[in-house]
Amino acid sequence: MKERHMNLFKQLQTYRGDVLDSLNGISADAAEIVPKNFNNNIRWNMGHIYLDQYLWIETLTKEKTEAPVIYNNWFGYGTTPDHFSPETPSYIELKKLLELQPSKLKENYGYRLEEIFPPTEKGMRTIEQVLIRTIFHEGIHLQAINNIKKWLI
Repeated sequence: MKERHMNLFKQLQTYRGDVLDSLNGISADAAEIVPKNFNNNIRWNMGHIYLDQYLWIETLTKEKTEAPVIYNNWFGYGTTPDHFSPETPSYIELKKLLELQPSKLKENYGYRLEEIFPPTEKGMRTIEQVLIRTIFHEGIHLQAINNIKKWLI
């Protein structure tokens, strides 16, 4: 694996660690609260971070990933916790999925980072480009989680 690819996965693991660290001290009950002037809660942001990486990989490669299709109903663009059902993954389940995802992405796509695909609407042509974009997106949702935490304190 090229050094820049190793660095990309190291960054993904580091930033995911930042997300997981931000969840310290947040109870499952607190993760359900949608503060005034917010559209979503912490649990939704967790599921959205998880789903987003797989959706972009699917969009690019046209291949199914391990993210169940039903996750789109709960965590896809434009959804809110109002879309949750008893089957929606719990706070604890999402935490575990987030923890495992970087190593699964590396295992499943680490050897395909430079494979060229037809461009997405954002112009991304490789899985490497998708991961760079999703790391940025993850930071946006980390900030959303931190903003909700400030409201909860």
